Amino acid sequence: MRKAIGIVVCSVAVLLLSAAATSSNSTQSSYADDRAAIEDLQARYMFALDFHDPDTYASTFTPDGVLDYGPQVKGRDAIKKVIADMAKRAADQSAAAAAPDMWPSVGRHNISNIVIKIDGDHASGRAYWFHYSNNTPKRTGQLDSFGTYEDEMVKVDGKWYFSKRKIYNEQVKDWIYKGGNPAW
Repeated sequence: MRKAIGIVVCSVAVLLLSAAATSSNSTQSSYADDRAAIEDLQARYMFALDFHDPDTYASTFTPDGVLDYGPQVKGRDAIKKVIADMAKRAADQSAAAAAPDMWPSVGRHNISNIVIKIDGDHASGRAYWFHYSNNTPKRTGQLDSFGTYEDEMVKVDGKWYFSKRKIYNEQVKDWIYKGGNPAW
């Protein structure tokens, strides 16, 4: 009987320790989990930009986030306004430039060579970006522009946001990247 009680007590102890370990692991995210969430953030940002969705675009930033693409824009409301104005200009230009038998041109951004440093609820990222469009008489694709992103990100309530995104554009003299290797 004593042996049976000992086995039951040990079994319960092992179960409790296992549950505690599982519980503590579930509140901590791994580098892979955080990196996947940050890459998702970057993709949502790109889709929102390309599909002219200022609400979703602004939601990728913290409420006091900074978008720096030459001029600095601070705060979600200001960022949302910049993107809404950009979307309106793009729609007006596309409609005005379209020949009667052509569809409006579109552009798409891509991101590559992503490096990310994560330290708790803070992260830094660097990446290349490219912009392609079909803004040609035959609507064939072309590379329009490219550059580098420098990102500062924070995790708030388990979700990653940009606290600052600096955009370098190699097509605009004042916005070109002038430093060394951006990947530390």
